[in-house]
Amino acid sequence: MVARSMGEELAGILHHDRRLSALQAQVSQLFEESREDVYRYLLTLGLDPGRAQESAQEVFLRLYVALKKGEQIHNPRGWIFRVAHNYGLKMRARYATEAAFDPDLDSWLAAPSSSPEHDLLERERLDRFHHAVEGLSEQQKRCLFLRMEGLRYPEIGSVMGISASAVGEFLRRAIHRLRKVRDE
Repeated sequence: MVARSMGEELAGILHHDRRLSALQAQVSQLFEESREDVYRYLLTLGLDPGRAQESAQEVFLRLYVALKKGEQIHNPRGWIFRVAHNYGLKMRARYATEAAFDPDLDSWLAAPSSSPEHDLLERERLDRFHHAVEGLSEQQKRCLFLRMEGLRYPEIGSVMGISASAVGEFLRRAIHRLRKVRDE
């Protein structure tokens, strides 16, 4: 067995430290770019804001661990949403017995009031839209929200475990239904 010199050992440690620093920078950048999108997506899966925030952090921690282990991730944004999707569904199932969070409540409470009539019309419009979205299938809703986050059809398909053509069909049906409600 050949003994490593002190210089070789120090070089190895420095290389390892630089690699970890590069990984931390890469994950930090992805976190800054995508955390709000992941958070909103987790809310659409039915997690309350606190759990959605914790879950988003968990997703990026898992990304760091995967990269540190040397996993090759060719599409980090798609990977992040796939993990968020799976982890969010797992968390939703774990906390399914708790009361559901209404994401419109925060905006409604914080919105300045212009007039009672305007507020009533706006609430009715939002209620119609909310009911239309609730009427979509789970696949249609997930495809729609992932598309809104900027993922392309193949990426959405990868996240959901379906083909890109199925994604297109789910989106087409969802948009058709929402337009129908809008035009009523």
